[in-house]
Amino acid sequence: MQYVNLGKTGLKVSRICLGCMTYGTSKWRPWVLDEEPSRVFIKQALELGINFFDTADMYSNGVSEEIVGRALRDFARRDQVIITTKVYNRMGDGPNDRGLSRKHILDAIDASLRRLGTDYVDIYMIHRWDYETPIEETLETLNDLVRAGKVRYLGASSMWAWQFAKALYLADMHGWSRFVVMQNHYNLIYREEEREMIPLCRAEGVAITPWSPLARGFLAGNRTRDKKGETTRANTDAYAHELYYRDEDFTIAERVVEVANKRGVKPIQIALAWHFNKPEITAPIIGASKPHHLPDAVAALDIKLTEEECKYLEEPYVPRRILGHS
Repeated sequence: MQYVNLGKTGLKVSRICLGCMTYGTSKWRPWVLDEEPSRVFIKQALELGINFFDTADMYSNGVSEEIVGRALRDFARRDQVIITTKVYNRMGDGPNDRGLSRKHILDAIDASLRRLGTDYVDIYMIHRWDYETPIEETLETLNDLVRAGKVRYLGASSMWAWQFAKALYLADMHGWSRFVVMQNHYNLIYREEEREMIPLCRAEGVAITPWSPLARGFLAGNRTRDKKGETTRANTDAYAHELYYRDEDFTIAERVVEVANKRGVKPIQIALAWHFNKPEITAPIIGASKPHHLPDAVAALDIKLTEEECKYLEEPYVPRRILGHS
């Protein structure tokens, strides 16, 4: 395993982050694994040297946090793992059970800590931008969590670059803890982040940990124009069909398969190697639901794509509307 600093911080994280939305309860989504099979993948990740785990309060309505917390307590020392969780999405029926108000953040962090079974999280992320709460209120509250020791670093997920720039500026102006990592939507068939967000993060020394680096499995090489795919997720993930499935998306996926066949590796390894070959990318967030998923991802760390291969993979891309901010 390779380890790198999280942006300009001194925190060392594995170059692969295990995304834990897959672990929780199948009652939430049919493709989600229940606890016992989930624990197998968390243990496998640790054995492969992965120390970086990403979950959120909304995943399986809190069950993901519970499963991740129990597994990490059983299989690892708390000080040897980096746990990320998130706040913003609705967690109840009340008017204050969502968003980034001071009230909801303070309630949400305590609930997440209880479910995770820990007294702090390494990285606490705002899952989306809250248009109903002043960002100053959110930032001051997050800073209070850092000062209280409940949170060690702060992060943010998909938003407009101007919003992220405003948050960084306000944090600096007030002397508050600033966001050190951006978790954005980025892969071979969604590259709109290259216009503003990635250059902003590069300039500010903010780590980038992309979600959906394999386009929710679209780049695995098992989607075709005449059928959805072979897995349960491929056939039940309506959100993926909102994000992808354009003709040019299939062209890019076909090129991924072509490059993989020439190299004698798997398509997902080429799609991930594309990320690993970009110096601004810290650690893609990778889900795993089959025994070979994580070993394949680790092996991709050693694949060095040529400039010609990268150009060939990127060439069919066509600009698209912004996706993933809500």
